[in-house]
Amino acid sequence: MESKKRAAALLVFLAIIFVAPMAFASGGEASMGDSRYDGFFSFVALACVVGLGIAAGGGGIGMGSAVSGVVGAMARNPGLYGKFFTILFIGLAFIESVVIYTLVIVLVLLYANPLL
Repeated sequence: MESKKRAAALLVFLAIIFVAPMAFASGGEASMGDSRYDGFFSFVALACVVGLGIAAGGGGIGMGSAVSGVVGAMARNPGLYGKFFTILFIGLAFIESVVIYTLVIVLVLLYANPLL
């Protein structure tokens, strides 16, 4: 029974996540004119939310995998702790930079919209 409640809560959460950007994007300047791009911004907002979610999730999974591998390597060979630690932080910086680039692209798409 508990798993059904969790699944229902997850579905409600996902529905809110997918519907809210379109609801907020439909008001304002986009609905004032009779433009052929009136509904387009809603889909841009939805794509931004989904894309950033995928990038953040993938970054989290990648970071977890990288840390797991380095911790395992440190456990097997503690003498190379410094090299493993340096390589770990360089790899984590590269993984995080991909998520930050995605955030920048999302912000450009949301706030520098040339169609309005």
